[in-house]
Amino acid sequence: MGNNFSPIVASRNYLYANIAAYEVIAAGYPQQYNSLATMIRELPDMPKAPKDEINYEFAALLAFCKLGETVTFPEGSMQQYTDTLKITAREHGMPKAVVNGSVEFADSIAAVILRWSKKDNYAQTRSAERYTVTDEEGRWIPTPPAYTSAMEPHWNKIRTLVMDSARQFFPPPPIKFNIKDTNSAYYKQVITSKRTIENLTEEQKHIAEFWDDNPFKLNVSGHLMYGTKKFSPPGHWMSIVGIASKTARADFATTVYAYAKTSIALFEAFIQCWDAKYCYNTARPETIINKYIDPSWQPFLQTPPFPEYTCGHSTCSSAAAEALTSVYGDNFAYTDTSELEFGIKSRSFSSFRQAADENNWARFYGGIHFHPTCVVSSDYGKRVGALVVEKLRMKK
Repeated sequence: MGNNFSPIVASRNYLYANIAAYEVIAAGYPQQYNSLATMIRELPDMPKAPKDEINYEFAALLAFCKLGETVTFPEGSMQQYTDTLKITAREHGMPKAVVNGSVEFADSIAAVILRWSKKDNYAQTRSAERYTVTDEEGRWIPTPPAYTSAMEPHWNKIRTLVMDSARQFFPPPPIKFNIKDTNSAYYKQVITSKRTIENLTEEQKHIAEFWDDNPFKLNVSGHLMYGTKKFSPPGHWMSIVGIASKTARADFATTVYAYAKTSIALFEAFIQCWDAKYCYNTARPETIINKYIDPSWQPFLQTPPFPEYTCGHSTCSSAAAEALTSVYGDNFAYTDTSELEFGIKSRSFSSFRQAADENNWARFYGGIHFHPTCVVSSDYGKRVGALVVEKLRMKK
């Protein structure tokens, strides 16, 4: 879950690897699961599974690794891991013919998914025109300390899976920029953010840090600069899938199903959100407060390099919560231990939706989003997640 990719690109990496694993399981258990080939855009029919000499759980792991490496890491970087899987399988008594048959079937599924992945317009967005920064009041500009260029301004060109387009769920305009009128709704949301961050409780700080999920925070101390990494937002939700599956004592096939469905919801949510971000191009609280109110003010969390409205973490969290709820049910209690490796204590939730709602507050407590933005984003993330649940009849 940790890598050097932006959260947006990470959602794509998780997507293809998890779909590859799911398609192996769907082929192996056709009485329980349907292939996604007839449900998501442009996905072709999958290779037919031989009647014997395949261990589908083993093949699903191999297909996952194959796609995971291809879309994420340099070629050969997972070879040692996959070799270990094969050795472990043989050591536990899997016949050589089954090992070989599983490898061949995994490769055949992975090849189809890989060809399909290359037609999602990702390559074209790598060479698209860069975002233009202007001096228009209220418009997004790079923020300290790194002043990084706008991240993925053309992500709305990525092929959607279940949405008819990036604009199927298009949010209304944000509160109109008006910082000079102290009675305006815009000024009030700015002041609310400023005062809240200046008076955070320890609990609010914990919530903000728990959902920070900054994959690369730039730390600056004098002339010293260094980066620290955490999970990206989709990485955090992939971790929650694993925790939920373990809590539910789900079997392998159900777990793969949960990962695939959640990864699709996350992927669609980022496309929807990034379309809105670069349509409205709104400035972050840090930019507005520093320019018009207090030049020394800082948010509690480091501001990420893209426009404020709408909120990516709120959108993708609500979408993921809908997907996970459809698999494991509402009122599913669990403890999220994802952040322990970063020295952040765990938090417990009564449902996936409660976790998504808490994340809404986390982005506000972090000082990187206005709270009305989080509320709107959560609503639209739920709409994306609900569409994924409605359209994808994965389990029979």
